[in-house]
Amino acid sequence: MCLAVPMKLIEIRGDRGVADVGGMRREVGLQLLDSPAPGDYVLVHAGFAIQKVDEAEAQKTLALFRELDLTV
Repeated sequence: MCLAVPMKLIEIRGDRGVADVGGMRREVGLQLLDSPAPGDYVLVHAGFAIQKVDEAEAQKTLALFRELDLTV
């Protein structure tokens, strides 16, 4: 099973970025996205932002993770 976590992109450093979820920050690859920008919500899998998602969808998914008692 693969799991992608919605995270908020907070900083861009060339083809890498810093994304945050629940105060946890991770460096992620941005090579798979067109025009990423700080403030975008992205799905992160295996260290790469693989898709942009809107904030409402990201929050919905994170709420489901909390409901399942998954810490993210």
